Formats: sequence, structure tokens, C-alpha cells
Amino acid sequence: MASIIEEFLRPIVRSFLSDQTHALFLKMANWLDANIAGRTAKIVIGMILGLAAFFSVPVVTGLLGF
Repeated sequence: MASIIEEFLRPIVRSFLSDQTHALFLKMANWLDANIAGRTAKIVIGMILGLAAFFSVPVVTGLLGF
């Protein structure tokens, strides 16, 4: 019975987390874009955030079991 419930809930939770995470990153990106002046600074900040995402996304998904 638990596996049946898990089978139905896992896609729902995954979709919800994905949508909420996407919305959060869009808000953060728009806020950063408005508050950072200069093209070079935006490129450097983007590279730092991309590097952080490269390492943190597999760790978080591994911890959540996806």
C-alpha cells in the first residue's frame, strides 16, 4: 500500500518542487539583473552562480532521492 501511495505522490511532489524552484530562480535573476550595474559584473556573477548550481543541483537531487 505504501508503494502505491509513493508511486502517485512522487510525480506530484517532484512537479511542485520543480515549479516552485523555477519561479524562485526567475525572481532572483530579475532582482540581480536590476541591482547589478555593468556587463562584466553580470557575467562574473552569472559564472559564479552557474558554478554553484553545477555542484549543488546533483547534491540536492541525490539527497532528495530523485
